[in-house]
Amino acid sequence: MSTPTMKAVRLHEHGGPEVLRYEDAPIPAPGPGEVLVRVHAAGVNPPDWYLRGGLTEMPGERGSVVSLPVIPGTDVSGVVEAVAPDVEDFAPGDEVFGLLRFPSFDGSAYAEYVAAPAADLAHKPAGVDHVHAAAVPMAGLTAWQFLIEVGHDHPSPFQRARHRPAALGTGTTVLVNGAAGGVGHLALQLAKWKGAHVTAVASSAHEAFLRELGADRFIDYTKHRPEDLVRDLDLVLDTVGGPAGGRFLRTLKRGGSLFPVFPAEVAEEEAAKLGVSVSTAQVRSSGAQLAELGRLLDKGTVRVAIDGTFALSDARAAHERAARGHIQGKVVLTVR
Repeated sequence: MSTPTMKAVRLHEHGGPEVLRYEDAPIPAPGPGEVLVRVHAAGVNPPDWYLRGGLTEMPGERGSVVSLPVIPGTDVSGVVEAVAPDVEDFAPGDEVFGLLRFPSFDGSAYAEYVAAPAADLAHKPAGVDHVHAAAVPMAGLTAWQFLIEVGHDHPSPFQRARHRPAALGTGTTVLVNGAAGGVGHLALQLAKWKGAHVTAVASSAHEAFLRELGADRFIDYTKHRPEDLVRDLDLVLDTVGGPAGGRFLRTLKRGGSLFPVFPAEVAEEEAAKLGVSVSTAQVRSSGAQLAELGRLLDKGTVRVAIDGTFALSDARAAHERAARGHIQGKVVLTVR
């Protein structure tokens, strides 16, 4: 008896976008605690191109070593096709979305079907289509776990101390660097939901978009250095990181916090002298937190922007678009 197959994008080698191969692959069977999801859309995220480029072990996760061939991807939205006998919260026909098995490279989302841990899924908001739902999980949970609630006790591979979100409320001053990107535009909205005054940093092409999302102030980084224009902030969420990450230390008041989403070069001695805390986290799958985000999406309190959509068979073009940067929102693969 032949094994049922589906279309999927797989890596047989590491390299540029050209190594993404659209081909037949076996349809997975859900194991204990899992559901089989017929995928309608899959989000494109940085770990997808890190894996494609040759990163085969997730930081801090020694059991996450990849063997080829592998199906990349973690963010999905789709419809439950089948459930394992021990799954009670989902049934065939349910529309769901989720961040699958992160942190690991075992999400296998770039496919027509995926076996997904039920604990990683939430019911898709009725008022949000599959494309927009697939854009939310990794970016939304990153923003949520940095700003609202970590939701787990797993140590971060990037620091010894457990990350603690800053208290956000009316009068809290927040700057989001890279505010037009996937994490940035959702973080901006979550901070506004909590009552914060938010300064958004991006290029001028994104100003109208970010003001529409609620930004109180906009700084065009191509014309001004944000560290020269702002002072006495409570929090900086830096979604860019890199060698210049430490420049934001002096924008913060004593007791303020700098949260680099990506690795940033920040001088610990300078941070201590200024009385500023620097903290980061590693996002983890959480169906429960996605359900909370889903309620905000359903109400329109938070919305997700789509930079572009590509057919699953055109994953190469999706990765090329994501690599060019200057994205407004998320890139999403459409499956059916």
